[in-house]
Amino acid sequence: MVSGKFDVTGKHCIVTGGAQGLSRGMAEGLLEAGCKVVIVDVQKDKLASVVADYQSKGYEAFGVAGNLADRADIDRIFDECMEILEGRLDVLIPAAGVQRRHLPEEFPMEEWDLVININLNHVFIMIQKALKVMLQQPTGGKIINIGSMVTWFGGTTVPAYTATKGAVSQLTKSLAVDCAGRNININCICPGYMDTEMCANMTQERKAECTLRIPAGRWGTPEDLKGPVLFLASSASDYLNGATIPVDGGYLVK
Repeated sequence: MVSGKFDVTGKHCIVTGGAQGLSRGMAEGLLEAGCKVVIVDVQKDKLASVVADYQSKGYEAFGVAGNLADRADIDRIFDECMEILEGRLDVLIPAAGVQRRHLPEEFPMEEWDLVININLNHVFIMIQKALKVMLQQPTGGKIINIGSMVTWFGGTTVPAYTATKGAVSQLTKSLAVDCAGRNININCICPGYMDTEMCANMTQERKAECTLRIPAGRWGTPEDLKGPVLFLASSASDYLNGATIPVDGGYLVK
């Protein structure tokens, strides 16, 4: 276990979207560091498998299945999470996200609504619920939002995704201003190009183009997010608020 400012042992956490991809990597990092983590995902069977795997390793992992695009279901999800966590919430990572690719003139409105509901609305709703808990705790809390490289850039054929990730970055800043003096830290990690399921539908040509732009010479992995998440979840980041942190192998600065 890590001692001192970086120690997160025993913290109670919620990570949404944690059955796969970057969200799973972040949940895993917290579990490995001694946290109690409730993973939320819509993929019920995959979630059960992931939780069982972590529990078999002795981690305090739990799962709550539900649809984060449905506001009524979010109420149930959060209540179930808090029951498991015995009413205490130290770290919230509303990381669940979806991406849909279409040219803007062809983008189906039902897919636009889905992306907005999951990537933006669920983030704010979960944060609002978390704040009502964290503000009553003498220890406060940490909220870690997830942006993207398209927080700064436009991407291609991803107008809804780009709009939501830009919004999450700005939302982080606004909430940080309101919460910084109340023992709550709200920051935003912006992953670069990551080798996960979300990028599986990119063309090989586009992947190669992106790789050339990354000074580190490789795409990121869920493992690369564990360190930044542990920093933001720990007391080491107590004076950091409203930050948007790229984790991208240097992509942004090239």
